[in-house]
Amino acid sequence: MAPAQRLKREAPPRGAAQRLDAIIKQARNKLRKDKGLDGDTDRLPLLAWLMFLKLLDDVERVRQAEVAMEGRRFDSVVAPPYRWRDWASPKDGLTGDDLIRFLTIEKETLRPDGTTGPGLFATLRSLRADGARDRRTVVATVFVGVSLKARSGHILREVVELVDGIHFDASDEVFQLSRLYESMLRQLRDAAGSAGEYYTPRPVVRLMVKALDPRLGEVVEDPACGTAGFLVEAFTHLRDQRKSAKDQRILQERSIRGGEAKPLPFLLGQMNLMLHGLDAPDIDSGNALRNKLTEIGEAQRVDVILTNPPFGGEEEASVLGNFPINKRTSETALLFLQLIMRKLRRGGRGRAAVVLPNGTLFEGGVAARIKAELLETCDLRAIIRLPEGVFAPYTDIPANILFFSTGGPSRNVAYWEQTPPEGRRKYTKTQPMLDEELSDALAWYRVGFPDDERAWMVQAESLLIKDKAGRVVSCNLDIKNPKSAAKEDHRSPFEIIASAIEKEREALRLLEDVRVLLRQDT
Repeated sequence: MAPAQRLKREAPPRGAAQRLDAIIKQARNKLRKDKGLDGDTDRLPLLAWLMFLKLLDDVERVRQAEVAMEGRRFDSVVAPPYRWRDWASPKDGLTGDDLIRFLTIEKETLRPDGTTGPGLFATLRSLRADGARDRRTVVATVFVGVSLKARSGHILREVVELVDGIHFDASDEVFQLSRLYESMLRQLRDAAGSAGEYYTPRPVVRLMVKALDPRLGEVVEDPACGTAGFLVEAFTHLRDQRKSAKDQRILQERSIRGGEAKPLPFLLGQMNLMLHGLDAPDIDSGNALRNKLTEIGEAQRVDVILTNPPFGGEEEASVLGNFPINKRTSETALLFLQLIMRKLRRGGRGRAAVVLPNGTLFEGGVAARIKAELLETCDLRAIIRLPEGVFAPYTDIPANILFFSTGGPSRNVAYWEQTPPEGRRKYTKTQPMLDEELSDALAWYRVGFPDDERAWMVQAESLLIKDKAGRVVSCNLDIKNPKSAAKEDHRSPFEIIASAIEKEREALRLLEDVRVLLRQDT
């Protein structure tokens, strides 16, 4: 055999998605060796802010080149020697304790150019925008909550070099990177833990955005944006409508708003939006429920709200105090529903699509009063009922998408029953919902709810029952498809028990609401 034939065939070049995936895995493995990091809850935020700084520098390089071609001066958000290219990219850059000190020391420390000055975190937190909001504000906000638990500056140096291998500025790879980034975001968030918060499948996100069809000039908000899946999809939807430089300014400066109180999803959401082209994301790092409901005025109102608020959860007593006494509840999703109703523009100009669990639809007590408010003050136009497993592997709880606008009261509520593909009982992690499976539901919504065996219409007034004093007795939105034949229950005993346990939990939440009310009355 000729020598050339004995040579091993070279492996085909890796695509951007494979390379990024490999880098992330290697970085996580290296960080496992650092004794100062306790699990992924420490490792993943560290990896996230390193990637954020690499992304920021790559974006700045691209912008610097564009501005140079126009013959204009470029002002970097981060000045030397604090840019990624200054301290992270050089192979002979700071390492060991020098690196740890450069990152964490507040005042005087050795910097990568041999001078002394404040450390990196302190410098980034001190950034301030000149007048209008820009990336300085974003960076400063992101690093307010960042700390470093890593003990080994040498391991950290190795991880920095791995992250330096990610090229967020490679235009031919950005598409692949952004697709993989969606998957990575989910992994990072899953490992960090997010009780009561579920990653919304992209087909559901895209259905909601296309159905509401936000237009350029409108403001879109997700008050519980997590890693910004809804906002990225809305931004992309609006970007396709640009026709002029003025449109571009509107898109960049006053189209997208969000809120996320947890540090890691907040950071990942910023990165997600920047990676998709939004220069300075406007994401509030505070709890969206922290303001008194009655103090929300026209200035805070928006045209479109797209969200999947956290289910269950618990809020502090001070947060509950921001809501009317008879509508305070331990169910966070119901608090968000009240916030959304308040934040939409008045007179039919505001519209929303909100994901809610099945239990919320039939719950009584406080939930009934909040749903009654929805029917009486807003126009609840449609409910798309999703089957089990759409949110797998987080939960099998069936969920619903509620579409409503201001300018109530509601007259008729259109329902659509989304079923799994023929031959399957539910969706799973390995067999998730696909975009094309929701195409009929989207077409039905867009043309005004035509008759279909999967659709039915209910008069809003029939959903609401009041006593003679006008008090809400019940408000049941959990209406089954009258055209569906009774179905045999094919669930396994384990699934039936799991479903029963979940219903018991919902009952306990209801009892908790009653207890809160009783306390308020005594």
